[in-house]
Amino acid sequence: MNSLKTTILLAGLTGLLLAIGYSFGGTRGMTIMFVLSMIMNFASYWYSDKIVLKMYGAREVTPQQAPDLIRMVSGLAQKAKLPMPKVYIIDTDVPNAFATGRDPDHAAVAVTTGIMRALNYEELEGVVAHELAHVKNRDTLISTIVATIAGVITMIAQMAQFAAIFGRGSDDEDGGVGGIFEFIFLVVLAPIAATLIQMGISRVREFQADETGGLVSGNPLALASALQKIENYARHRVMEEATPATSHLFIINPFSGVGGWMTNLFSTHPATAQRVAKLQELAKKMR
Repeated sequence: MNSLKTTILLAGLTGLLLAIGYSFGGTRGMTIMFVLSMIMNFASYWYSDKIVLKMYGAREVTPQQAPDLIRMVSGLAQKAKLPMPKVYIIDTDVPNAFATGRDPDHAAVAVTTGIMRALNYEELEGVVAHELAHVKNRDTLISTIVATIAGVITMIAQMAQFAAIFGRGSDDEDGGVGGIFEFIFLVVLAPIAATLIQMGISRVREFQADETGGLVSGNPLALASALQKIENYARHRVMEEATPATSHLFIINPFSGVGGWMTNLFSTHPATAQRVAKLQELAKKMR
């Protein structure tokens, strides 16, 4: 069911992009947008992991540099029946983690130095299992595609707004009802729709990764405890390197403490309380 929801939402996001292209230039504009999305998705498929890891200054570690972490990742990867991913550490005091890579054979798991200090062994194991679940469920590729298309839509909306302010004059023949509706669609409605679709996909994948991670680690309650701790830190301190475009990659939205209820309403992650409740239900079933 989750896979079906993701497919529908992805189709909706792509359809929104094509609709923007059509409103700009008819059939030709729609074709251009389709080709553009394919080119960007191709680039994202091959290089997104390298880009995001470099963006956060992540450094790959060896068994000699981080023996306990490597041993933990290796053991969980075997339980999940996954190839051993590359392991990275991000030097920041804010606890968080994410996974990236186009497929299980080219995956990477990154954790912050802050998360290794803030969590106990079982909690960190739950977090790593959650990230490996994203790899197992192919969420890392889906997240990249979603972020790329949503980013294109936002960029086009900004261009349309700029063109409306500095381009057409007030006496333009196209400035009637149709022009006003087109402006509202491009500048206001399209980015909001893209955000809502991105939220829908991310939230579905987070719930599924929590469940898979809880099963792999064998301790859903430890993962639940880890989520609560990470969110508490995120509410009091924002990771300086974090960007809205990559916030959906992390196990907890790094901007949880910014913007109040409005930001939480449009967050790419489900409410932590809901995630904890589902993990508690899973723990009961496992007993």
